Amino acid sequence: MFPTPEQIQSYIQQGIACSHLTVEGDGQHFYATVVSAEFEGKRLIQRHQLVYAALGDRMKAEVHALSIKALTPAEFAEKAGQ
Repeated sequence: MFPTPEQIQSYIQQGIACSHLTVEGDGQHFYATVVSAEFEGKRLIQRHQLVYAALGDRMKAEVHALSIKALTPAEFAEKAGQ
């Protein structure tokens, strides 16, 4: 059984305090926008590692592909204002 976008969203929320989170996908390929203050001062790879850690072994077993936009609240506000 493939996970739903809502399940992926729930898994991420359990591991990261998000101020904004959207997940779209078809059961195997997912696209997530994750906004969290936990990303402050972290490089992109470190942000992605936090998201992967929140998903844990599900990345190996359930999720075929995940595209991540990992932003701080300030970065997200700036993009929204464009």
